[in-house]
Amino acid sequence: MISAYIIIIVAIGIIHTCYGHSISRGSFPKGFVFGTASSAYQYEGAVKEDGRGQSIWDTYVHSYGKVLDFSNADVANDQYHLYNEDIQLMKDMGMDAYRFSISWSRIYPNGSGEVNRAGIDHYNDLINALLANGIEPYIIFIYFFGVYCNRKDYAAYAETCFKEFGDRVKNWITFNEPFTFTVQGYALGIQAPGRCSIFKYTVCGAGNSSTEPYVVAHNVLLSHGKVVDIYKKKYQPKQGGSIGITLDSFWFEPATNSSADIEAAQRALDFFLGWFLEPLIFGDYPKSIRNRVENRLPRFSQTQSSKLKGAFDFIGINHYTTWYAEDRNGTNKTTEVLLDDSGVLALSNVVGKPVHETAHSTWLYIVPHGIRSLMNYIRHKYGNPLVLITENGMDDGNSPSTSINDALNDKKRIKYYNDYLTNLLAAIKEDGCNVGGYFAWSLLDDWEWGAGFTSRFGLYYVDYNDKLKRYAKNSATWFKNFLAS
Repeated sequence: MISAYIIIIVAIGIIHTCYGHSISRGSFPKGFVFGTASSAYQYEGAVKEDGRGQSIWDTYVHSYGKVLDFSNADVANDQYHLYNEDIQLMKDMGMDAYRFSISWSRIYPNGSGEVNRAGIDHYNDLINALLANGIEPYIIFIYFFGVYCNRKDYAAYAETCFKEFGDRVKNWITFNEPFTFTVQGYALGIQAPGRCSIFKYTVCGAGNSSTEPYVVAHNVLLSHGKVVDIYKKKYQPKQGGSIGITLDSFWFEPATNSSADIEAAQRALDFFLGWFLEPLIFGDYPKSIRNRVENRLPRFSQTQSSKLKGAFDFIGINHYTTWYAEDRNGTNKTTEVLLDDSGVLALSNVVGKPVHETAHSTWLYIVPHGIRSLMNYIRHKYGNPLVLITENGMDDGNSPSTSINDALNDKKRIKYYNDYLTNLLAAIKEDGCNVGGYFAWSLLDDWEWGAGFTSRFGLYYVDYNDKLKRYAKNSATWFKNFLAS
């Protein structure tokens, strides 16, 4: 049955849609939300202002060699000071919403204890300014979470946000991309906090790649369930908002038509998406993960399982690209680490398959039908829950030899958005997928984690050499026309 899902959905994905290239806001269902997205650490800067405490990323990026261009986000886009200007950019494009994150260390500089009123005041000002300009705030509580983070402290932080902002904020997201921060932070050690045990600790000084990723993921899910339970019981009846989680997922297609590769594509989706989504739908991890990871995978109690099942009003999906999946069950596992556990080799290109164009990031292959396939997979396997596309976009390189005028002429990005939105529209109108919104990544060029400033995802160009001036790229104009139609 599962293999049949993959075969049918791959077929759906390659069907030519009937919408061509003439899409606009009016093509989408009434009430469909369009917005842009950001994150606090990548945008705000002001890391030592108004009582903000240190985060794990502050520590990580100031360790030598952690970021490609040796940069940091101490200033970033300085949105902490320039948010009014950025709101005008959103308003000019006609965006409905802004998805951003709150910095936990601005609210609780020590992680818990006394609230920092300056942090509360800042986010109140930002929220009020958005609403005054007709832009709905969508707030993420946290981008990264530690293996030993205290669930009680996280719940207290989230509840403070409900109390302080919930009279105006109606859309909450507990976590963003737990797969990415779990794997890259605790299996590979290439993002904060930089823990792993691969290559006999030559990459990281501490960690356990065979167990910590699963412990972190378990902690994330239990924390999500706790916060959703608090919101639904204490705040949602009065405030009338909604709450969900944002998961990141590639789409995976079998490298060949063999049954082994078809099953590998399913396992890839289980380990990438199902790891976090199935506990929210069915109350437990996918059977493929349970069978392969065995006693290294934590277990939910019956009470925890019941609390997790259905603990969302919507599921956010960050989707950028599609890869091929090849079965690796026949090879010997050299170590018990998360990346070996799936028995899948993820491939960007396969002989005899289409060779897809890339963005600047080497992992980001431009495969527009992948978003349609992923939405249909969620519809078929998980009962068609309400989905918001909370990130989608592509990057150009940040070359010093590229003039600003050339950087503004981002034809590839325009085509990317047009083609992905065309396929998303087909998933909604032709296939019946329950998708309620779309957020472009990103409003501005920004500091991109381990890539630093070498990558530009923005609809607006940021001149890092001239007071962080913002310039509209042609893609911003495209979105303005798209939304006005």
